Amino acid sequence: MFRSRIMTRAEKRIPMAVAVRIAGHAAMPGVETTFTEDVSARGAKVYSARRWRADERLQIATLTGNFQSVARVAWCLPARDLGFAVGVEFLEPAGDWVVAPHAAAPGATAP
Repeated sequence: MFRSRIMTRAEKRIPMAVAVRIAGHAAMPGVETTFTEDVSARGAKVYSARRWRADERLQIATLTGNFQSVARVAWCLPARDLGFAVGVEFLEPAGDWVVAPHAAAPGATAP
């Protein structure tokens, strides 16, 4: 019997093109300069000339600014005229990403 699995995002994606570098493809070494289509505090949708496999790890860094992270490939789908659309989840973010994680609620104290 077929069961449909519905996944919901913890955070909404924001449409935003951000220039990034990605690297770490096992079969095609090298650095690729590309861009995002949408972003959230925990991940992004990027375009790549390479086909990636779910759960592969890659390095991602912004071309401007100081953000970099190891990321997990969540999914990879063909994208007409753009190679592949790749959903990535940031695993080890460092630096300032274009979307900040949720701030603490007003009046809350830090642990």
